[in-house]
Amino acid sequence: MPSMSEEPNTPDRSGGGAEGDWSPASVQRLRARLGLSQAELAERVGTRQQTISEWETGTRTPRRMSRRLLRMVAEASGIYDVREPDA
Repeated sequence: MPSMSEEPNTPDRSGGGAEGDWSPASVQRLRARLGLSQAELAERVGTRQQTISEWETGTRTPRRMSRRLLRMVAEASGIYDVREPDA
């Protein structure tokens, strides 16, 4: 059963919003730009290392509150956009 911070990889039903969409690549980019391990990012977001791994592999996607927390971590670090560039 998924924890409160994750859900099976399904389309985003929230319509995005202020917290933005967090693709596996976006989570990986955020963590790389911060120079953090999965465990360290998990601690900042308040979840498990396994959950970060699942977000990065696309097994699960961050739920609404987790997306907000990821955005807050990014903004607090001076990173405002880790989304994929427009193709």
